[in-house]
Amino acid sequence: MKRRLLTEFGMGTSLRRQDYTEASVRALRDALWHNSINLAELFGFDKNAMLIDVEVGVQQPEAVDTAALAAVFPYGQPVVRVVKGGLDVPRADGGKPTVIANAAISVSFDMSRADEAGGE
Repeated sequence: MKRRLLTEFGMGTSLRRQDYTEASVRALRDALWHNSINLAELFGFDKNAMLIDVEVGVQQPEAVDTAALAAVFPYGQPVVRVVKGGLDVPRADGGKPTVIANAAISVSFDMSRADEAGGE
């Protein structure tokens, strides 16, 4: 049984280059660096057993390299979904808009694996 144990949120920007991937990577890092919870160890799991659901919102989802987003995670099993959201903020000088990406990261474990092993 998959059980969500943690959700974190983050925001990232690309100020001048209108780089949706970079803004999304920054949003993920922002979310990840808000915590230092060692969930895997608390439940007796290896860190690679983490099931990581990632949702990122930007105005141009098709412009995001999802492989680059998955590469942000040093362990676990990330599943990345990019949706329309975030903001493109026009610049007064007429240049490319500032891109804002929002991210939500949920960490879950397959708790039935712990039950089968006689764990928690």
